[in-house]
Amino acid sequence: MKTTDSESKVRCSFCGKEARDVQKLIAGPKVHICDECVSLCREIIEEDRQREPEKQKELKEMRPSQIKTFLDEHIVGQDRAKRALSVAVYNHYKRIRTAELEAGGAEPHEEDEGVELTKGNILLIGPTGSGKTLMAQSLARKLDVPFTIADATSLTEAGYVGEDVENVVKNLWLAADRDVERASRGIVCIDEIDKISRRGDSPSSTRDVGGEGVQQALLKMVEASKVMITPEGSRNRPQQEFIQVDTGNILFIASGSFQGLTDIIARRIGKSQMGFGADFSKRLESSNDLLRHVRPEDVVKFGMIPEFVGRFPVIVAFDELSEDMLVEILWKPKNSLVKQYQKLFELEKVKLRFNQEAMVAIVREAIKRKTGARGLRAIIEEVMLDIMYELPSLENVRECVITEESVLHREKPMLVYEKQSA
Repeated sequence: MKTTDSESKVRCSFCGKEARDVQKLIAGPKVHICDECVSLCREIIEEDRQREPEKQKELKEMRPSQIKTFLDEHIVGQDRAKRALSVAVYNHYKRIRTAELEAGGAEPHEEDEGVELTKGNILLIGPTGSGKTLMAQSLARKLDVPFTIADATSLTEAGYVGEDVENVVKNLWLAADRDVERASRGIVCIDEIDKISRRGDSPSSTRDVGGEGVQQALLKMVEASKVMITPEGSRNRPQQEFIQVDTGNILFIASGSFQGLTDIIARRIGKSQMGFGADFSKRLESSNDLLRHVRPEDVVKFGMIPEFVGRFPVIVAFDELSEDMLVEILWKPKNSLVKQYQKLFELEKVKLRFNQEAMVAIVREAIKRKTGARGLRAIIEEVMLDIMYELPSLENVRECVITEESVLHREKPMLVYEKQSA
C-alpha cells in the first residue's frame, strides 16, 4: 500500500519533521508527535525525578552535628571553626527553607509574624595552609549545592582592566549547569580577601581600583541584589539578553590570612593592661589565642571598609597548625597525601610505607618553610621524585619504605624485593 502525498506531508507538531523522516508518528486530536519527541520527553521526566530526592536530602541532612562529622572526615583539627561554620551554614539554609514554606502558603506563628531572617555571611581568618578554602569546598560537597571560588586579587572596579565582580556570580551560574534557581542557593568563596584592603586606616584620596574599589563594588552583591550577567562571550554585545541572578540566598564565604592582624589585636588588648598592677602575661599570648579575640573593629583597622565588614557578621578564626596536627593531616583524612601516594604505588603493584620518623621530618620541614599544610606536598614530591622515576623500570619490587634519612639527607628509600624461585 503506497503512502499518499497528503499522509507523507503530515508533520510532528513539536519538531516539525514529516512522517517519512521518522519511524513512528502518533496521531492525536489535531496534533501529531513523533517517536523522537516521545523519547526526549521521557528523558526530561526522568531527570526531574532524579533531582527531587536531592532537594529532600539537602534539607534533611544539614544539622550542625552532621556537618561537623562530615568535616572531621576530611579536615584535621580546627574544632572551633568547624562548629561555628556548621551552625552558620545550618542557620543560612534554615532561613531559606522558612522563606520557601511561607511563600508556599504556610502561616507563621503569631509571635514570628513580621520577623524577617537576615543573611549571615562568613569571614574566615587564619594563617596560610590552615584549611580555610578546603573547609568551604567540603561544605559545598556535603550540602550538594553549586560552589565556586573567586580570587579577590584578580577583581577590579568596573571599567578597569581585570575581572568584574559580576563574574563571581557568573562562575557560580556556570557551576550550577546554567540553572538560575540552583545558582541562587549556592556558595561563593572569595579567597585572598585581605589582599584588597585599603592602604592605611583613612580612606584613600586616590582611586584604589583593586582594593577599596573592589570592596565597594562587592557591597550590594554580598548583601542581596539582582545581578545581571551575560550568558556567553563579551559583555559589549548589545543584542545579548542578560540573565538575572538574585544573590539574597547565596552564602558568601570570604577568607584570608590577614598577616599583621594579630599585632592589631595585641595592641588593643594591651591598651587595657597599662598602668600599675597590669597583668603583662596577656601580651605573651600565642597567635592562636590572639585570633580568638578578633573583633570587627580589628578587621576595619587592618584596612577593610566598615560597610564590607558589617556584611560578614560571622567571623571564624582558624588556629595555626601544630606539629601533631600536621602529622595527622599527612595520613588521617580520607584524601590524605600518604593515601594518594600509596594509591599511585599500588598501580605499580608496590606497597608504600612511611616511617613515623619520616612523617615527623616532613612536617618539621614544612613548619620551617612556614607554608602550613599546603607545603607538605611540595616536600613529599622532592623526596619521592627519584624513586617514582626509577620504579617503573625496576622488577620484583614488593615494598618501598620512606625513612627519616630519605627526607633529611635525600637518601634512597628502602626497597623490599620478592623472593626469587630457585
